[in-house]
Formats: sequence, C-alpha cells, structure tokens
Amino acid sequence: MQPPESGLLVLGLDPGSRCTGYGLVREQSGILELVDTGTIRPRETGDLSCRLGEIFTGVCEVIQRYQPRVAAVEDIFVARNTASALKLGQARGAVITACAFHGLPVHPYEPTLIKKTLVGVGRAGKEQVAFMVGQLLGVRPNWSQDSSDALGAAICHLNQNRLHRLQGL
Repeated sequence: MQPPESGLLVLGLDPGSRCTGYGLVREQSGILELVDTGTIRPRETGDLSCRLGEIFTGVCEVIQRYQPRVAAVEDIFVARNTASALKLGQARGAVITACAFHGLPVHPYEPTLIKKTLVGVGRAGKEQVAFMVGQLLGVRPNWSQDSSDALGAAICHLNQNRLHRLQGL
C-alpha cells in the first residue's frame, strides 16, 4: 500500500488477445506523472487459452511491481466481427481477473468517454489520443497505440475521480 503523500497510482489497461497495453499514471496535488507504460504480447504460436494465461501473468507482474491502488480498464466496443469481439471479451476477463486476484478495484470506461475526456470528442482518432496523453503527461509519446489507450484510461479515471470529489460523491 502506498503512503498518502505519494499520490494516487492508477493502472490503465487496454485489453487485447494479441496485445494488451498497460500504463501507470500517478496524480499528486493535481499533477500527472508517467510512471511506466508498455505492452504484454503473448506468443502468437499458442492457442487462445495460453495467450490468456500469459496476459493474466503479465498483468499480475505489473501489479506486483508497482502496487497501484486502482485499475481503469477500457470497455469493449461493439465490433463487426463476432469472433474478434469474443476474443477481446476473454482478454478483458483475463485482465480483470488478474486485478481481482490482487484485490485491485477495477473501474471500466467506455472508449468514447476516454476519448471525450482527453480530446473533447468521443470519436477522436488514436493519433489525437496519443498526442493528448503526451501533452497531459508532459512527454513526447514514443509508445504503441495500445499503451496510449491504456494511459488514456488511467488519465480518464483520475479525471473522473477528481470530478466526483468536487461533486462530493
């Protein structure tokens, strides 16, 4: 557990069966700080159950290494391909299970809410999201789109958390 003076550390996650992005953002006194970001890429040679196990293990390792207090997970968007949507849902389940295994509260966010929070438009492109994530964290984005989406989820949670505090919720 982190001492209160270290701020709130949020783990953002962008689940995917082939690539799961993660990003850790700390907020202290209203200032956002990039802690780490990256991707979990399961071996493509394994079947889906093996890839899901690798995603679970990778998320567990990130949680153990950084000890975040909360997770923000991007919700599933409606896809045209049913098989892809099912795989995405299973990857999301592996991510949420890893968080639950470590007692980490999980907050889901719709992709449109994340984009609207960051860019002001719910249908913003991935490049716009990456640019705003970099601006808000004061760094030049040199990470994958999956990492940008994960960082965006973490920042969205911090913004929503701040809004709820101001509203007394």
